Amino acid sequence: MRRADRLFQIVQLIRGRRLTTADYLAQRLEVSMRTVYRDIAALGQQGVPIEGEAGVGYRMRAGFDLPPLMFSKQEAQALVATVRMAESRLDAALARQAENALSKILAVLPLDARAAAESLALYAPLPALDPATSAHLTALREATEARRKLRMGYLDLGGVKSERTVRPLACLFWGPVWTVAAWCELRNDFRSFRVDRIETLQALDESFRDEPGKTLADMNRRREAQESGGA
Repeated sequence: MRRADRLFQIVQLIRGRRLTTADYLAQRLEVSMRTVYRDIAALGQQGVPIEGEAGVGYRMRAGFDLPPLMFSKQEAQALVATVRMAESRLDAALARQAENALSKILAVLPLDARAAAESLALYAPLPALDPATSAHLTALREATEARRKLRMGYLDLGGVKSERTVRPLACLFWGPVWTVAAWCELRNDFRSFRVDRIETLQALDESFRDEPGKTLADMNRRREAQESGGA
């Protein structure tokens, strides 16, 4: 790793933690403690406001920010690949934002990195979500973020219709289909619903908050317990 890249990584690591020790930095960067001490001193001389001392730990002074990030050719290609693979699987609104974000990143890259990223011969030519599923996924995602209850008309795989009020907890992609994990007030229990089986969806004025036994973490713990019990 070039020294300039290592200095950048040190800044990133310190920014991402409340207190970062030299030992932690040495292990992450695979260098000696002496090298870390030298690099910290060099950053200080360059005006990077790192506070702390050897043997205690380091932190970044509040308010410090970095200039726009630069990416290597391989990192830029990874971003392009990720967006291409995700776009057909996301709802239309989020897919547009992913494309916009990628365009902003590509616009500030050096020409060689941008050319390498845009010429990447890796595609995900899957059909996009159908309009109804895409619209429902948008509504589910927004309701999950806003902690808003939903009224849902659902048709299960057995052809049975039901009307439910749910607390959406998370949207999950399982390869061919999206599901929503939710607390179902009809069943007074956790349920997962296929988004492509939702017939009607209405956001209610009623919001919800996390309650013991009704959270996504509770649902995951139950699933893990069931899986371990059945092993």
